[in-house]
Amino acid sequence: MNTFRLLAVFGVFLLPSVNATPFQFDQKTYRQDVQTLASDEFEGRGPLSHGEKLTVEYLESAYKAMGLAPGFGDSYRQAVPMAKITADQTMQLTMGDVVFKNGTDFTARTEQVLPQVSLDNSDVVFVGYGINAPEYQWNDYANVDVKGKTVIMLVNDPGFATQDPAIFKGNAMTYYGRWTYKYEEAARQGAKAVFIVHETAPAAYGWNVVENSNTNTKYTLVDEHKNQSHIGVMGWIQHQTAQKVFQAAGLDYDKVKLTAAKAGFKSIPLKLKANLAVKNTIELATSYNVAGLLPGTTQADEWVVMHAHWDHLGKTVQDGKTRIYNGAVDNASGVAGVLQLARHFKQQNKAPKRSILFAAFTAEETGLIGAQYFAAHPPVPTKQLVSFLNIDGMNVGKGVDYILRYGQGVSELETYLDDATKAQGRTVKADPRPQNGLMFRSDHFALAQQGVPGLMFMSLGDTDPDYIAHKYHQAADDYDASWDLGGVEQDLALISDIIEKLANNNDWPKWIEDSDFKKRRAEDGK
Repeated sequence: MNTFRLLAVFGVFLLPSVNATPFQFDQKTYRQDVQTLASDEFEGRGPLSHGEKLTVEYLESAYKAMGLAPGFGDSYRQAVPMAKITADQTMQLTMGDVVFKNGTDFTARTEQVLPQVSLDNSDVVFVGYGINAPEYQWNDYANVDVKGKTVIMLVNDPGFATQDPAIFKGNAMTYYGRWTYKYEEAARQGAKAVFIVHETAPAAYGWNVVENSNTNTKYTLVDEHKNQSHIGVMGWIQHQTAQKVFQAAGLDYDKVKLTAAKAGFKSIPLKLKANLAVKNTIELATSYNVAGLLPGTTQADEWVVMHAHWDHLGKTVQDGKTRIYNGAVDNASGVAGVLQLARHFKQQNKAPKRSILFAAFTAEETGLIGAQYFAAHPPVPTKQLVSFLNIDGMNVGKGVDYILRYGQGVSELETYLDDATKAQGRTVKADPRPQNGLMFRSDHFALAQQGVPGLMFMSLGDTDPDYIAHKYHQAADDYDASWDLGGVEQDLALISDIIEKLANNNDWPKWIEDSDFKKRRAEDGK
């Protein structure tokens, strides 16, 4: 597997092109959309919930009111069959003689569609970063058999740990550093369970995010074998939990961790047994992607996609209290932005040459599930998708005078951004947090894996330093009437201009950097 990198872009104002009608921001309607989608009535927009029903109906009604055509043949909805899996949170994990508490010390879940997944005296092995990357001459699984075993591994990758640009990509996270990859590779190696050691700096978020994201209902696509090829137990453990585990094994975790970042690291059997029972309540149901289409004229079979995921974390009951994760910024703000853009382009006097799909997918927060389904079952072949523009959290504060570039020399879409920045005399800044791996954490990644180049517009924690610490994936991410929204207005103006250009020229932006993305696009003849 090649190292995956994508361009992710934070907002910047751009003057509309000469032939485009200037974007007019309807602040009142935007506020109404965000406030409604992020209201307690919508229950945090959890997939397969009453909140989903309200959300899908709201979006479908909005697209119909605009006069957009259905995005999926004769329907505004794309059915996404999946499983809703709720694990019994009274579970306990033991390693050796040490007992750990769910939520406080560890989290565990599964995507296997089974009533129970258990670890019964499972051998525990420390496998460093859990990476098998031939192009980096790195294999943490070399000379070890982990079939049926429980593996403990570190988050992120050795480049971040060493800050050495000669190791992986240095401070910039590669896909090998993402938890999704670690679970995938452990499954390929035949392991039964994975526990990733959480530390705030390399993970880029606190334990509260891990706990909130993994101790409630989760969702997954389902294959014909009930996901038996997936890792059995998808777990995380606290740093302090790891220290206790290693102490029980007669080792110093913090010293052993240092050896894992060095080439030639060899996995370490901890000579402990793991025991855990993950008991599940399972519901097979259908969620929905929602989209409206503005048909093009002379190049109607070529589509530009404008997107934001509609889901958030739903609601939970903790200590007898109901908590609703309304996700106002993440991502009601983005969905409302897509609706603004859809209204703008539908109101133009002249239809674009290419078709524009305005989309909102389900279950991004639980693993890009809606995007993965769309990428595997697109309404038109991927060779007809020009690009995929994605909003995942807008700057609801004041406007900014810079743009952040995530990646360099990755896609020709960068040229659109460069031109916009120069036209406004704004400054292009390098990604200040490349270790966060944002390019792998939103729906554009699923489309990139199918070769479709994309841009991501995100402002989670950049303009609001308090956001990640106290609001991201927490109940405090609520709509606030005091939001300035200057950042939203300038970002939507930028995105509008890029869409207008892509929808009215003959350009097929290409991947620049050699990658699996570029290879996949070549298969489509682009």
